[in-house]
Amino acid sequence: MAGRRAGRDAISRDQWAALISARNTDAETGARRSAGREKTPITVERIIDAALEAVESAGFEDLTMRMVATRLGTGPASLYAHVRNRAELGDLLIGRLCSQVTLPAPDPACWREQFMDVCAQLRDRFLRYPGIAQAALAVVPADLATLRVGEGMLAILLAGGAPARQAAWTSDAAYLYIAGYCLEASAARRQSEDADGRVIDPAEIEERLRMLPADRFPHTVAHARELTSGTGHDRFTFTLNLLLQGLDPTRP
Repeated sequence: MAGRRAGRDAISRDQWAALISARNTDAETGARRSAGREKTPITVERIIDAALEAVESAGFEDLTMRMVATRLGTGPASLYAHVRNRAELGDLLIGRLCSQVTLPAPDPACWREQFMDVCAQLRDRFLRYPGIAQAALAVVPADLATLRVGEGMLAILLAGGAPARQAAWTSDAAYLYIAGYCLEASAARRQSEDADGRVIDPAEIEERLRMLPADRFPHTVAHARELTSGTGHDRFTFTLNLLLQGLDPTRP
């Protein structure tokens, strides 16, 4: 995840450092607004809660600051005092989900299982909130909880004997795959039927592949079942295992 490229809403190095410092201070002090007021104050945590509720019901793609503000019974201007823009809100949302991931103490004897478990935890949290994985790809993460997961994934691969660069690139590739996998799953849920009302499930896709002209697509037609096979998260596990098999301790 450290390999993310800067997007349109990227902040400068100084702004990023200030943001990290502020969030680290909040994490250490556990500062909370005083209670006892008639109106519950707007806080970053309440903003995150409201945004996640909105994403769970309507998807991340349609999330706006105004939508979150409405759920909190206030105006968008009240949110900007705590969250700079939608991109920063997305970073905070991914951070909240990453904070729920349990990281093991790296064990060379079972590093593969540990890495796969962390990936599965991320997958399951992203899948709960349709389209939220889009936020995981937007900018370099500044939330400490997200960076903590990256640190944990890297530590597991290093404990398994992977050279530093391979470990770094593999953890980043796995994070990219998790996000892409979850985005595809979210899109599939939104578009489960075609224009004729048919459910586009693997069986339907297989039938459509078999309808292709065999003289032009001989392998696709012959192996339509294999191309559409796999239940549950079979392909997810398969792809990550392939990625891990490519690690070579003899190469830098």
